[in-house]
Amino acid sequence: MGKGGKSHEETKSGEDENMAAWLVGLNTLKIQPFKLPPLGPHDARVRMKAVGICGSDVHYLKTMRCAHFVVKEPMVIGHECAGIIEEVGSEVKNLVPGDRVALEPGISCWRCDLCKDGRYNLCPEMKFFATPPVHGSLAHQVVHPADLCFKLPDNVSLEEGAMCEPLSVGVHACRRANIGPETNVLVMGAGPIGLVTMMAARAFGAPRIVIVDVDDNRLSVAKNLGADGIVKVSTNMQDVAEEVERICKAMGGGVDVSFDCAGFNKTMSTALSATRAGGRVCLVGMGHHEMTVPLTPAAAREVDVIGIFRYRNTWPLCIEFLRSGKIDVKPLITHRFGFSQKEVEEAFETSAGGGSAIKVMFNL
Repeated sequence: MGKGGKSHEETKSGEDENMAAWLVGLNTLKIQPFKLPPLGPHDARVRMKAVGICGSDVHYLKTMRCAHFVVKEPMVIGHECAGIIEEVGSEVKNLVPGDRVALEPGISCWRCDLCKDGRYNLCPEMKFFATPPVHGSLAHQVVHPADLCFKLPDNVSLEEGAMCEPLSVGVHACRRANIGPETNVLVMGAGPIGLVTMMAARAFGAPRIVIVDVDDNRLSVAKNLGADGIVKVSTNMQDVAEEVERICKAMGGGVDVSFDCAGFNKTMSTALSATRAGGRVCLVGMGHHEMTVPLTPAAAREVDVIGIFRYRNTWPLCIEFLRSGKIDVKPLITHRFGFSQKEVEEAFETSAGGGSAIKVMFNL
C-alpha cells in the first residue's frame, strides 16, 4: 500500500472519518471511510480540492483492470489532483499549511538503477495513485511525500493544477521526441491526451500541427484550441493510404514527428506511413495491448519509433507553462461535479460516455 491510506475496514469508530470514492466492484463506486496513515517527517497531508477523471479510471471501473494492472480488492480511485496543504512533517521546509499544490501521483523507490539513472517513471517498485494495489486521491484528504507536492502560483487555479497530470504526458512525449521550432507535428487522436500533446508541442515551438480523429466534435475542439489542420479519418485500415495523402496535404510539407495518442493498429500504421524518412513516431496511447503494424517499410525509411510511460520531472515546467499563459488547459474542463454518491456516479457516466465530455472534474 502506498502513502494514500489504508483499507476502509481499518477505520476505527469514533475517529474523524476521511471519505473517499472506492471502486468496490465492476461498475460500482461507493463513498466510504478512508483511514490515512501517520504523517511521516517528509510527508504532507493535503485536502483535495480538484480531481480529474482519467481514461484509466474509467477502464478500472468498467473492467477492473487497465493493461496488466488488475483490481483484486477495493481501491480508492483517482490520480489527477490538486489541493491545499493542511499539515506537513517535521522535516518539510518548502511547504506550509495553506499552500495550494498540485500532486505528482507516482512514488518511486529512488534505489533501483532506473531511478538512479533519472528515469524514475520506469521504476519497477513505483507506487502510483489508483494503480492496484495503491489507493488513489479522490478523497477529502491524502498523505503524500512533500517533494511530490508542487506549489501553485497565485494565477494558476487548483483545477489547472490537477490538469498538470495529463499535461505531463504531453510534455514528456514532446521531450522524448525532441520537439522544437523546426518540427512539424502530427497528432493521432483528439481526445484529452491528444489535445494536451498538441498544446505541449505548440509550447515547445512546433510551427505546424495537424491533428486527426474520427469524431467531428473533437476535431472542432482541436481547431479552436489552435490546430493548424484537422483531418477526419475512419476506422477502416484500407483507408490508410488515402488518409496519409490528406494528412500530408494538410501539413503542407513533411511530418517530422507523429504522436499516436490512441494506440491502435490503424492509428500507428497511419503515423508510420505519414512520417517522413528520418522522422520519429512516438507511441503515447495504449488502445491495443499488442499491435500489428508495417514496421519494415518504416525501418527502410529510418523512421524511429519511441514510446513513453507516464512522465518524469514535468510538474515544474507544466506549472510554468500555465503561469505564463503558454498553455491554457481551462477549455478542456467541460464538466464539473461535487463529491456526493450520486455525483460521483454521474461524473463517471459522463466521462465514459464521451460525447462533448473532454475532462470531467470533481470539486471537493
